Amino acid sequence: MDLKQIEKDVKQVTLELLEAANLEAEQAVVIGGSTSEIIGEKIGSATNIDVARAVMKSFVSVIKENKLYPVVQGCEHINRALVVEREYARLHRLETVNVIPVENAGGGFAAAAMELFDDPVVVEHVGVQAGIDIGDVFIGMHIKGVGVVVRSKIKEIGQAHLSMIRTRKKLIGGDRAKHF
Repeated sequence: MDLKQIEKDVKQVTLELLEAANLEAEQAVVIGGSTSEIIGEKIGSATNIDVARAVMKSFVSVIKENKLYPVVQGCEHINRALVVEREYARLHRLETVNVIPVENAGGGFAAAAMELFDDPVVVEHVGVQAGIDIGDVFIGMHIKGVGVVVRSKIKEIGQAHLSMIRTRKKLIGGDRAKHF
């Protein structure tokens, strides 16, 4: 597996998502994924921490450079709980939970986030404005409002299917209402 190519692809898709989402400072982007899928194995069967670190390195770097908060979804063994920076949890009054994601209970992405974040904590719920899903791990439960698909020229990270989403404000008021 070419870790440099993974880093490059993750950086590119993250930048594409940010361009499409037009986020404001201090908003957040969630990422979820399966390192097993990235290396061509069945989801949850072959966690690879080196792949996870490569993904997280690129993702977190781009997100923080754009004054946003990274949010990382854990695996089903921790009920898809999320690693966030403590500052983000405080800002949004999120209740933290008592779990430390590790490779075999939390997944590679969440374990790598615990290493890479400045002051990581884990929460159960967020409502963010955009997200990246690598390997069909269903990040949609963490998206706020109305989701809009974002397409990339890159369709896979490694061998895992890539999908991205951003949100838009709800359109209310019916036919006579004006919207911007």
